[in-house]
Amino acid sequence: MTGQRAILSIMLASAFILGVLPSAMAQDYPNRVIRLIVPFPPGGPTDVIARIVANSTSPLLGQTIVVENRPGGAAGTVGTRVVVSADPDGYTLLLSIVGSLTIAPALYKLDYDPLKDLAPIAIVEQSPEVLTVNPAMPNSLAEFIAYAKSNPGKVNLASPGVGTLPHLLGALLQLVSNIKLNHVPYRGAAPAITDLLAGQVQVMFNNPSVVAEHLESGKLRALGVTSDTRFAQLPSVSTFIEQGYSRLSATEWLGLLAPAGTPEPIVQKLNSAVNRAMQMPDARALLRKLSVETKAVTPQEFKTFMAAETRKWAQVVTDADIKANK
Repeated sequence: MTGQRAILSIMLASAFILGVLPSAMAQDYPNRVIRLIVPFPPGGPTDVIARIVANSTSPLLGQTIVVENRPGGAAGTVGTRVVVSADPDGYTLLLSIVGSLTIAPALYKLDYDPLKDLAPIAIVEQSPEVLTVNPAMPNSLAEFIAYAKSNPGKVNLASPGVGTLPHLLGALLQLVSNIKLNHVPYRGAAPAITDLLAGQVQVMFNNPSVVAEHLESGKLRALGVTSDTRFAQLPSVSTFIEQGYSRLSATEWLGLLAPAGTPEPIVQKLNSAVNRAMQMPDARALLRKLSVETKAVTPQEFKTFMAAETRKWAQVVTDADIKANK
C-alpha cells in the first residue's frame, strides 16, 4: 500500500504541476519580443493590417510585436510553415487570410493542416466582396446573368490569382446562376482592375476599398455585395441574399493564429488583448479607411468558424472542379 500511495502522490503532484505551469507561463507572458509572421510581401493589405494589429496590441501586452514578412509558396505556405514549426510558446504568431487558411487545403498538397497544426486566436477583421463589372455590361445582376447565359464563354472573369476568395466567389457565381465565364487569373488585384477598367475583362469580385473610387466615378458598376446585410459604405448596392443567391454570402477575413499546442492561457490572453486593441478608436478609424470591420470572437468561435469555412470552400472547389493551375 505504501508503494501505491507513493505512486498516487507522484501522479497527483504531476497533475498539479501540469495544471499550474500554463497559468504561470501566461502570468509571465510576454517577457520578450513577439514575432508576427505575415506570409505575404510588404505593402499589401494584409501587411498594412498586421502593422495596425502590432501597434495597437503591443501597449496592452507590454511588449513589442515585430511584423515579419515571409512571402513565398502557393497561398503563403512559406510563412505559414514558419509558424507551424515554431515553438508553441506564444512568441511566433501568424496573421493570414481566408484563402491561405481555408481554401488552400482543398487546392494544394500541403505538408501541414491549418485546422490541426495552428491554434486560432482571434479574427482581426472582416469585409465583404463586391461584384464589379465594366460599364459596358448590363446594369443589374439579373440582366448580367441573362447576358452571360446568352453569350456563353464570352464574358471574362478576372481574379487576383488561383485559389483567392474572388476566384472562388466567381466559380460559385457560375454554379448558382448556371452561367459559364472565362476565368482570367492575374498576379494581384492591381493589374486585374486595370484590365477591368479597360474592358479586357468584364467582371470581378473585389474588396470595396479597392474599387470605391471607380464605383463613385462610374468607371465600374457594382451588381451585388456578399455581406449578409447591406454594407455601410455601399448602401445602395443590394446583397446577393436580397437578390436570391444566399450561397454567395461570404467575407474576406484575417485571422491571428499560433502554433498548435500553445498553452490555452496564452491563447486567451492574446485573444483578449487583440479584441480590445481592435476596438480602440484609432485602430477602428484606420480599419474603416480600408473598408473592413472588426469582429470580436473567442478562440473557440474562431476555430468553429474556420472549420465551417474549410468545408464550404472545399465543396466549391469540388463542385466547380477547380484545379490549382487554372
